[in-house]
Amino acid sequence: MPAQPLDGTTLEELVADAIAAPSMHNAQPWRFRYRSSSRTLTLRAEFDREMPEADPSTRALHVGCGAALLNLRVSATHRGLDAVTALLPVPVDPAVLATVRLEERAEGAERPADDRTLAALYPAIPRRHTSRCPFDDRVIPDTVRTLLAEAAGAEGADFAFLPPQHLEVVLLLIRDAEGFDLHDPARDAEQRYWTRDTKAQAPVDGVPDYAFGPIDASDRAINRDFAGTDIIPGRARVRFEDRPQLALLRTARDRPADWLRAGQALERVLLTAVLHGLVASFATQPLEWPELRCLLRAPALGTGHPQMIVRLGYGPDGPRTPRRPVAEVLTIEP
Repeated sequence: MPAQPLDGTTLEELVADAIAAPSMHNAQPWRFRYRSSSRTLTLRAEFDREMPEADPSTRALHVGCGAALLNLRVSATHRGLDAVTALLPVPVDPAVLATVRLEERAEGAERPADDRTLAALYPAIPRRHTSRCPFDDRVIPDTVRTLLAEAAGAEGADFAFLPPQHLEVVLLLIRDAEGFDLHDPARDAEQRYWTRDTKAQAPVDGVPDYAFGPIDASDRAINRDFAGTDIIPGRARVRFEDRPQLALLRTARDRPADWLRAGQALERVLLTAVLHGLVASFATQPLEWPELRCLLRAPALGTGHPQMIVRLGYGPDGPRTPRRPVAEVLTIEP
């Protein structure tokens, strides 16, 4: 007997959970196509939402789509579905990033241990937001750091916090990259394209002005400043944590499939962090300049290709940023 298609409500909930994932500049470069006859969701890249200046290889686009894929797997597992996933299943079409066949689990079948772990992450999906606010100086316990590393490892990536002797080096690279961005007119224009003035519009994508966060009084540029060179009246200027807790996420190789795995590992880390009371932001600027990304591969910082710099700690939750309506990103076929 052919598999019965999913009901519309479940399908929309699955996709709504998927698109809660983070993406560079909140561009949301994804689209989902559901084929009812095979109960398969296809994740496609929307390359018209790529960033040719900051992300010419589309590495960051793939990482964001990988994060959405992880959310989809978590949501499916939470609903008792088996998410049979294949990465890059159509080599001749690079826009097809993954397929996920959603199978009903046999009644009484025992859930694999990893499915139980994924399902436990589900409550964190709506709670995960990027926080560009100051964190306090409380140190993340080693037990939690180990859990975050295990979360990344389950998706084939390495996740490690920077030791004190290397932290300042990476902070300098972040500051240098932020400076490079501000003095590159094309990159500045690209970033401005993805920022939103909420007094003039009700955004469904991009980074709204209410999510810029305060200015770091230390001028260390831990977070990307989406205001660029603009001065926003009344914007707070505060001191951020003295020793930010930064971690590098790496993969052994550096191909599109690895970028998708990095995105899944990143989101698995972030959801795990939420469940342990942590908030996060990103410092991707050095990854967007090849010469600086190369420096992040120094043997002292670990092996592998750096895919993300994550700042974690204890502090206020970030504001919810907008998402495109599910109807805009989901197509249903017979």
